[in-house]
Amino acid sequence: MRITQTEKSSIFGKMKIFLIFGTRPEAIKLFPVYQALIKNTQITVKICLTSQQRQLQDQIFDIFEVKADYDLNLMLPNQSLSGLTSRILSSLNPILQKEQPDWVLVHGDTTTAFAGALSAFNERIKVAHVEAGLRSGDLTNPFPEEANRICVDKISSVLFAPTLKAKQNLLNEGHSESTIHVTGNTAIDMILYATTHRTKNLKCNFNYKYKSAGEKKIILVTLHRRENIDCAIAEVASAIAELATRDDLQFIIPVHPNPNVKKILDKALGHQKNVFLINPVSYFEFISLMKESFLIITDSGGIQEEAPTLNVPVLVARETTERPEAVEVGAAKLVGTKADDIISTLINLIENPTEYDKMCNAKNPFGDGKASQHIANYFLSLLAG
Repeated sequence: MRITQTEKSSIFGKMKIFLIFGTRPEAIKLFPVYQALIKNTQITVKICLTSQQRQLQDQIFDIFEVKADYDLNLMLPNQSLSGLTSRILSSLNPILQKEQPDWVLVHGDTTTAFAGALSAFNERIKVAHVEAGLRSGDLTNPFPEEANRICVDKISSVLFAPTLKAKQNLLNEGHSESTIHVTGNTAIDMILYATTHRTKNLKCNFNYKYKSAGEKKIILVTLHRRENIDCAIAEVASAIAELATRDDLQFIIPVHPNPNVKKILDKALGHQKNVFLINPVSYFEFISLMKESFLIITDSGGIQEEAPTLNVPVLVARETTERPEAVEVGAAKLVGTKADDIISTLINLIENPTEYDKMCNAKNPFGDGKASQHIANYFLSLLAG
């Protein structure tokens, strides 16, 4: 009878786990998992980067002084999804054949997560999916993330769901309950780590004009979704342009490195009063900006998880969200991308402090900051037998 690699590891009390990622959100959310895993001498952890987002990913590694075991360095200007996927698959294949890990661990819904999981599956290596089960119910929104996440879930042997709703999504799709483990979201682990252990890094080091803006409310804005580039980002920008005529508001927008996003924002807001288009900032600087903000407008997924931890309301500039928990508890509002809706919602929150305070005080539905340890405990339980 053939003994699998995982069974061998269990017999000899050792396990090798391969972390594959390549974007800043993945690095942020997997760093606490990496920390939890390396505490255990029975587990060897190796990191393989695709560098899907070279500049943004490197910020996290520079901060925490972590070095990757493999860096595929696959980022290309204006890279296509198909091209990136094929390069990841062909580059990972010989590495996985050489290393033969017991598990490949991927996170979320990126092209790296999908291609990394598929490459491991093709080599008959078990896949563990962190942040499994999130669903918007629309394959085109977010694109391609919704389809990526469904595909990764389908070929994973264990599914670390951040919430009970995510678990129910998986059960509804026919996944076995024995493969699903509700852990909370590792984004909460990371932001609590940052705010409790790295407080010196949370001091804002910017020299921008808004530092002396007095009583103006800071509205932090992030926009980057691929499906929004054609028209939605321009629509949101038009709402910001109108709102920025108010003397009590100022808008801080770290511009995503995607040149198509930069072009739209420069054209619509480049010379707008009370709007500051800035370069992408480090993770700790971004937390500082979130903490100082009156409100956040975003099409990001991760910020919907992070902002409630900091008690900052979020307006989600998308038509759907795979994180409805934040909306359900009142920490976020799904406002879509129509300018009039964004304007009216923001003005209403300014003029109705009671409603604004309710959003600030909503309970974070994404966990207590112990998700990473729950994930590490699962692998230790396999070794324990």
